[in-house]
Amino acid sequence: MADEPLELGEISLSDWHAHTDKMTEVGFLTIARRLPSLVRQAMSMAWRASPRDTVATITLNLLGGVFTAFGLLATTGVLTALFSEGPTPDRVMAALPSLALVAAAAALRTVTQAGAGWAQSRLDPQVSRLAEERLYGLTSRVELVSYDDPDFHDALQRARSRGVAMADSVVTSAINVVTAAIGIAAVAGVLGVLHPVLLPLLLLAVLPDAWAAVRSAKMRYTTMFALIPAMRRKWIIAELLADRAPAAEVRSFTMRGFLLRMYDAVAKAEQDVMLGLARRQTVARLVGEALGGLGSALVYVALGVLLAVAAIPLAVAGTAVLAIRSGQTSLSNLMYATNRLYEEGLYFTDFLQFCADAEGRLPDRQRTSAPETFERIIAEDVTFAYPGSEEPALRGVTVEIKQGEVIAFVGENGSGKTTLAKILSGLYEPDSGSVLWDDVDVREINPEGLRLRTAVIAQDHTRWPLTARYNITMGTAKGEESLHAAAAVAGADEVIADLPHGYRTLLDRRFKDGHELSGGQWQRIAVARGFHRDARLLICDEPTAALDARAEHALFERIRSHSDGRTVLLITHRLASVRYADRIYVLDHGKVTEQGDHETLMALGGLYAELYTLQASAYR
Repeated sequence: MADEPLELGEISLSDWHAHTDKMTEVGFLTIARRLPSLVRQAMSMAWRASPRDTVATITLNLLGGVFTAFGLLATTGVLTALFSEGPTPDRVMAALPSLALVAAAAALRTVTQAGAGWAQSRLDPQVSRLAEERLYGLTSRVELVSYDDPDFHDALQRARSRGVAMADSVVTSAINVVTAAIGIAAVAGVLGVLHPVLLPLLLLAVLPDAWAAVRSAKMRYTTMFALIPAMRRKWIIAELLADRAPAAEVRSFTMRGFLLRMYDAVAKAEQDVMLGLARRQTVARLVGEALGGLGSALVYVALGVLLAVAAIPLAVAGTAVLAIRSGQTSLSNLMYATNRLYEEGLYFTDFLQFCADAEGRLPDRQRTSAPETFERIIAEDVTFAYPGSEEPALRGVTVEIKQGEVIAFVGENGSGKTTLAKILSGLYEPDSGSVLWDDVDVREINPEGLRLRTAVIAQDHTRWPLTARYNITMGTAKGEESLHAAAAVAGADEVIADLPHGYRTLLDRRFKDGHELSGGQWQRIAVARGFHRDARLLICDEPTAALDARAEHALFERIRSHSDGRTVLLITHRLASVRYADRIYVLDHGKVTEQGDHETLMALGGLYAELYTLQASAYR
């Protein structure tokens, strides 16, 4: 088995590297053209996060550039005094005032840079918080149907996996670009003041480094793009080796050796590529440094010529050397920050585009309040199709639910039962037809108000990583009596009584002192959650799927006794549990094909009678 060839398979692109291909195709001019827009977007978000820290960061960086230029100009005075004729003590004394200015400029530059760093360190977490709040504020408010739209889901994954994480990095990189540009501008200004002919010498000195930086970055992006499948596969295998969900099967099927072999094969291939990248980047750096050395030599030759023809004094030449070295450092920082800003900006743009799209999917806030109570709910000729689906999930469905009734939806899988229930509760809006609560169209009702008057016990309920109390109350504060009553009705009180800390027990074993429940125990907690809401309309969607026969019978008895004065909509495959419903709607391929009480439907001899008879025969 150890020599068996490994089939690694085809691997889709990771969201984390979704834009790496774009980086392999662009040049520096393309990046430079997009920089102003990226800097503007980043600064706009920084301003919304904290105007004070944004102003402080930019202002202090500007002052740092001013003090850099002032220090370089003061250096000319020092060198002029030191290179003048006369005794050394006299020259040193003459240089002291300029030395004091240089020291003051250096001290002020250090203080301003420290202040700018402090302001920026304050700004980063505020930007992250603002971006996260905006993202999750939108994802929790968009219409539920958005999550059934593949395009929305893909955009959300990109925005969430890396886009939102890039917000603070984009701001940091934008500030670094501005800071480096200020440094270069300061150096250019100094050289222009000293002598205009010195400006071309700055370009001669820094262009080789710029070429090397761009070349090295392009190599990295190209390599990372080529490695995406390997990195994705390695990540998947690592999850299998370290995640909780597959841990039991990894051991029971003794897969450890096999998975480690796969991981090592992918990791070795990645390692070989990275070693090749390191070699090519080293060559690029050596070529860049060689060209930089040649450029520096030409700079010194040019300075020598200028000195020889007395175009500039020696002190100015010395200051020019220091300024050019400072410019090289600033350029190196600028190139690095520019490349990062462009790459991060691609993902940041994903975040901005997603937010703009999500804002267009929010429900209208100008709707009317939901009715306090209802006499009936009527769905008339409702048709609904999920985004991207060729066939509608519901076709011309009409149902009526009166206050205090127990209504059942039955049918085979895919018949549209759960979809219809979500439309009745306002989670989905029909494509055509209408849903009326006491003659008020749900499209005109504030969805939040409608949902507050509806309780849902879902088959695929969420196992919240919260305490038992919060898993039932969902953050509402109705008091201990309401909490215990809901738990008792659902039979969850028996589950909680066995927990080590009662209602304060954290229901997630991944955390310290956490506790895990069985599927049936979780089902009881979910039922208690629905009862605790104490809503006028209670929707039970397969509420007994994870319960044993005794618990199932007890729960349906509790639902019947608890439904006094409330309206209950029951969705289940267990037809013995719906025979006492006031009215049963049978759905088949998105249409209501039968309706009536149990006796009526049995006498009809249709789909309901067939399904009921099949289930009943299993117990004979």
